[in-house]
Amino acid sequence: MLNELFLKAREASRTLALADNALVNRVLEAVADAMVSESDRILKANAQDLSRMEEENPLYDRLKLTQERIEGMADDMRKVSSLPNPLGRVLKHHILPNGLELSRVSVPFGVIGIVYEARPNVTFDVFSLCLKSGNACVLKGGRDADVTNQSEVELIHGILKQYGLPEEVVTLLPATHEATAELLHARGMVDLVIPRGSKRLIDFVRQEATVPVIETGAGVCHAYFDKEADLEKGQRIVQNAKTRRVSVCNALDCLLVHQDRLEDVAALCAPLQASNVLIYADERGLAALRGNYPENLLRPATPESYGTEFLSYTMALRIVDSLDEALTHIMHNGSGHSECIITEDEEAAHRFLMTVDAACVYHNAPTSFTDGAQFGLGAEIGISTQKLHARGPMALEEITTYKWIIKGNGQTRK
Repeated sequence: MLNELFLKAREASRTLALADNALVNRVLEAVADAMVSESDRILKANAQDLSRMEEENPLYDRLKLTQERIEGMADDMRKVSSLPNPLGRVLKHHILPNGLELSRVSVPFGVIGIVYEARPNVTFDVFSLCLKSGNACVLKGGRDADVTNQSEVELIHGILKQYGLPEEVVTLLPATHEATAELLHARGMVDLVIPRGSKRLIDFVRQEATVPVIETGAGVCHAYFDKEADLEKGQRIVQNAKTRRVSVCNALDCLLVHQDRLEDVAALCAPLQASNVLIYADERGLAALRGNYPENLLRPATPESYGTEFLSYTMALRIVDSLDEALTHIMHNGSGHSECIITEDEEAAHRFLMTVDAACVYHNAPTSFTDGAQFGLGAEIGISTQKLHARGPMALEEITTYKWIIKGNGQTRK
């Protein structure tokens, strides 16, 4: 039973509620420095995890850490430390006719549980955001990254101890299904659970949890190349959205092209050849690509090709007759994560931006920008695809709630 760990995390959250913001920032800076100075230890642990996974596995790239990635994670942590304190903000204030003074003030949730797969960056990102926002965090990583996660949490615990904060500020659970089940049912001990991973994982957490859940949904992302689009912009946007990093949720999965630009399909997709991107295309798309794109990288699309998050060098392509058809396709096949229109027609862009139901909607920019750090939020705890409480990149403000503070002078209610 893990209840004792959950209760210790709750007690640690009470300590954090009174922690000085300057101390929190010093801890974050110290952890960031240690991440870089002790990167060899983290990379050695990560190599053990990587040795158990085939390189062809779409999760391999997410699991893999490099010196550059660790330094980037440390920079994100420093950015979090430099951000304004999200706690104690007066969100609303007024005085009633009877003299009662009401303030709505931002406060931590308390204890936040995270269920995640082969994403060792999540360990540091979640810790930094939770510490800065006064939340204790309970981490339930997957078996694939367990050695890496343990190494990272050991590093964090060492710094917390140096600065007199309880280790239970961050708790790593065993990488077992049983631990997941206990976390999802820890009502009264854990205030919120956030899943980070595949659609299967997210659906499981949503269906099984009795603790409140914020979904960080799968990313089935589209780019629509409009009849008034600029080809050179389109080439850059499509290539970046698809190939910058294929294993992340903001990567492009489906390219929609207006029928009036059929003759530009080959040029639009040409940059993808360098990364050997496999394209599942509809009949018109295949006809436009054959002879202009490697035959071994072309496949006829099936209904399953659309609405799939590939997480690999694979993409779907469909030719549409109108903006309306593109919007309908996204409505039926998108996941509410990130969508893009490429066009010089401001009216079409406005209609797309206002109509598409997604957390992040782009005009002439790739979906690869959907990221807390890119949005200037420091790190992120996930990309929420739901509409209650938080939507899009979730950073400090999104992992706080509020309470009403009422000050009186002996008033009574009739």
